[in-house]
Amino acid sequence: MSDDKALAGPDLAVVAFTGRATLPWLRLLKPGFRHCFVLLRTRGNWLYYDPMAHYTFASAIGAYPLLGLLRVFRRRGCRLRLARPRMPPPRAQAWRPYTCVEAVKRVLGLREPWVLTPWQLYRCLSRHHPEAVRR
Repeated sequence: MSDDKALAGPDLAVVAFTGRATLPWLRLLKPGFRHCFVLLRTRGNWLYYDPMAHYTFASAIGAYPLLGLLRVFRRRGCRLRLARPRMPPPRAQAWRPYTCVEAVKRVLGLREPWVLTPWQLYRCLSRHHPEAVRR
């Protein structure tokens, strides 16, 4: 595709944190912060992107108002943070294990090599993004 607008990146992300632990070793992580996933908005439409241990699920979920979307995921017990995805400099990222945190950081263009757990990512987004959504 030669049209740059056809490949427009997301203008807003909602990072969701949950305490669900499908794998026993995830229970070692901080309660309430054992997994994360991201909702990405592009041209008013939302994409649900959930990187799990056994596969990554992605689905277009349509055009919803931000507040309605936040309400739905809060009711499901998620803690939420808003972030603005950005294009990082074109140099290789440090190698890290493929985790939900690493996948979400890369979708956001976030270069924080020592952010390894969902709790650390939550704190990082709270620090760097004053528009964070408080639960």
